[in-house]
Amino acid sequence: MVTNTPRAVFVTRESDYELLLARHATRGQAKFFLETRGQDIDALEDRHRQLHATLHAARAAAPSDWRQAAVARADLDRFLFGPEDVVVVVGQDGLVANVAKYLDGQPVLGLNPAPDLYDGVLVRLSLARFAPLLPASVAGVAPAERRTMVEARLDTGERLLALNEVFVGHHSHQSARYRIACDDKVEDHSSSGLIVASGTGATGWARSIMEATHATVPLDPQERAVAFFVREPFPSVATGTSLRSGRLEASPLAVTSRMNDGGVIFADGVEQDFLTFDWGRGVTLGPASQTLNLITG
Repeated sequence: MVTNTPRAVFVTRESDYELLLARHATRGQAKFFLETRGQDIDALEDRHRQLHATLHAARAAAPSDWRQAAVARADLDRFLFGPEDVVVVVGQDGLVANVAKYLDGQPVLGLNPAPDLYDGVLVRLSLARFAPLLPASVAGVAPAERRTMVEARLDTGERLLALNEVFVGHHSHQSARYRIACDDKVEDHSSSGLIVASGTGATGWARSIMEATHATVPLDPQERAVAFFVREPFPSVATGTSLRSGRLEASPLAVTSRMNDGGVIFADGVEQDFLTFDWGRGVTLGPASQTLNLITG
């Protein structure tokens, strides 16, 4: 039960317009750069205004007695979320995945500032539906989904969480060598790495692998199960290809590195935030104990 005054934490990332200005210093230089390539800065500027107008309206809609905070995606790893927080993500679906691993059950409301641009699988709320869901989420009466996340735990105790998927492989995406164990099956692999995906992630990277390999592993975003998929396993006298995919429920997947250098583990496509996975290190992967508490409205 929340005893402190709730705090609405608004999470955003830089717009394409802001990133362009950061690269070219001034709007004029950015405009010239695009125009010489047959592109228009006005559309990016309009998207930027739309994002910030949505953010401003959302902040104005928060109850007047609530506290507020704002955090950019780049600062998430330094921001301290509290148990009384209600997290409001304003942006694309991927931003929900970026923030999910830093939470522990706090309600998350996703606001879509550009329904014509973003699919809205996770940021599915409009401003009209947003305001009444804030107090309802604190009271625990707002419609919600408890989406399963993936956990990677190294034998050193280090841990990584993902809403979509965890990648295990070589940082350059060259051949990754490792030993994989699932239930009573063990196999040495040389592959392009492997991913362990949740039901949420099954609509992204994992979906493309399933379509390419015709190895379908059905997953619901809220069931306590994840799936693993090996990318392009190579058969040789020392490596096999029989362990390509499967569901993980009670028993985790165990992977032992056979890479002298360059082995990495990262989550949700954020390659800069990785765990080192060099020769002899072991990692277990499976459903996490935490779930994403996504308010659906």
